[in-house]
Amino acid sequence: MDARSQIAEARAVGQAVTHFGVEAVRGQALVQVRRSLGMTENPPPPCLDPAVAYIAPDSVVRRIHGDLPSMLIGGLSALLFQMLHPLAMAGVAQHSNYRHDPLGRLERTATFLGTTTFGTRSEAAAVIDRVRRVHTRVNGTASDGRRYSASDPDLLTWVHAAEVSSFLAAARVYAPVRPTVSDEDDYLDQMAKVALDLGAVDVPRSSSALAEYFAEVRPRLRLTPEARTARNFVLRGVGRWPHELATYGLLMSAAQGILPTWARRQLHLLAVPAGDRLAVRPSARLLGTAFRWAITQPAETAGATGAAS
Repeated sequence: MDARSQIAEARAVGQAVTHFGVEAVRGQALVQVRRSLGMTENPPPPCLDPAVAYIAPDSVVRRIHGDLPSMLIGGLSALLFQMLHPLAMAGVAQHSNYRHDPLGRLERTATFLGTTTFGTRSEAAAVIDRVRRVHTRVNGTASDGRRYSASDPDLLTWVHAAEVSSFLAAARVYAPVRPTVSDEDDYLDQMAKVALDLGAVDVPRSSSALAEYFAEVRPRLRLTPEARTARNFVLRGVGRWPHELATYGLLMSAAQGILPTWARRQLHLLAVPAGDRLAVRPSARLLGTAFRWAITQPAETAGATGAAS
């Protein structure tokens, strides 16, 4: 074997070792990401048939919800945002076990969102029906003496509005493809069907309608003692290892940064706009790039997986 052939063989061996080494690191990173989110099972493949999909495969909803880093930030932001409604927070405080099983609750929420985004109409109907049945058992009296019910259409509208607002805010800042003004209106219009199927009414279906909704509901929002307890719990997180605490802290800082200014103020959260722009956002974007690398299958692996299934 001449020197040129030896060099070529060595290069091929080096490339193979590098490839398998990278894939091993990618696999370990994916395991860590999924474990940190409380995900114990692989998600089912998305429905790609427009005739049976609950949300159209080519929808802006799927594009926005398909980016894990921005959805993580938007989801944390939505948790904080939703706490501002006293009746919604009373239901969480009195009926949720979030302090004892935070990852379980996160996994159930992720399953619902994933099924209604990527599943068939029958699959989405099943999870929506399950949530509606749970809502019938969530009722009681808030600390201010008012009765509440999780099936209340107004409360369902609030939870939905805070959620979609947060996902859009995260996509504007952290998604690899930022939504246009038209995209945002399409997203709100397409997502309205989930809220309506859950029992909400008067759901905002455009950016202007969403802004009008928040202007109307703001006088009824406040940080109750129950909300303060939940806020502190969410801010601390449940990680124990230094890298988990650092990652969660960065995601939480990013989540606070995309909240409306008035909501941050009502939640009594410290706002440092310069720090958010100069430190938090660049760091969170780098973390998002790493997350996307960890969860994205290489083309040849994906092809092999698809052929095997």
